[in-house]
Amino acid sequence: MDIILASQSPRRRELLERMGITRFKTVSPDIDERAFDGLPPEELVRRLSAEKAGAVADRVDDGAIIIAADTVVALDGTVLGKPDDDLEAFKMLSTLSGVRHQVYTGVTVLLGGERFTEHEVTDVTFRELSEQEIEQYVATGEPMDKAGAYGIQGYGALLIEGISGDYYNVMGLPVCRLGRMLSRFGIDCLRLAAGQD
Repeated sequence: MDIILASQSPRRRELLERMGITRFKTVSPDIDERAFDGLPPEELVRRLSAEKAGAVADRVDDGAIIIAADTVVALDGTVLGKPDDDLEAFKMLSTLSGVRHQVYTGVTVLLGGERFTEHEVTDVTFRELSEQEIEQYVATGEPMDKAGAYGIQGYGALLIEGISGDYYNVMGLPVCRLGRMLSRFGIDCLRLAAGQD
């Protein structure tokens, strides 16, 4: 059975491989994410992941399983997207300094007419950051393609005091939840990881 990841994210590809799924294709979904601005974060990520899966389904064989995800960072219900420039990244990180916020990821698994969409939420707490520390982190370039202007798997780990929930959700793919979703389609990730496919 073909597995399609509706993403070009290197982090999502890596996480899928860590789950034991080593044979899959990637297809970029072509959707206008701005069309859904203003939705609450949990509804936004669910809707976007479903839209991504649907967009890719139109371009691949009916028998393929499609996995799509969308991740946002939210503070008090306000979504923080990817920064457009260094100044916006600085402002986002300043806002997150010393506070707890949430990372939401919506996940859709689709096969033919059967579709499951769920979401995961992880609490992340930043330590208090000085302006100099924020400037230095922005200077690494890491914030520019990340929701909320940071990546937990990179230098951003230096900013994070603690998390409550799924670490991999913050990276962009809630591995435990996705594993359970795939099992509904007969995909046993631990069996694959053990080489028993």
